[in-house]
Amino acid sequence: MKARGTVLSRRIAHAATVSNWGSLHVGERVEIIKHAHVIAAGEVEEVSRSGNVLWVICGGVAESQLFMKSDGVQVRRM
Repeated sequence: MKARGTVLSRRIAHAATVSNWGSLHVGERVEIIKHAHVIAAGEVEEVSRSGNVLWVICGGVAESQLFMKSDGVQVRRM
């Protein structure tokens, strides 16, 4: 059995926001957060070379949605 601290620290690490969007990979599941609320969730379709723009295919939507760091959104891996 794993120690409680180990399990909690993995949860916290997994829930941490991604500061370098360039490290995200196509197909990776993410949540988009703004003002501490999840505003979208889906799979990464594309990330700009600068890592400041992200396209996400959200569940049930045929088109991808665009998110920009300058809009104050955060990304969290699921």
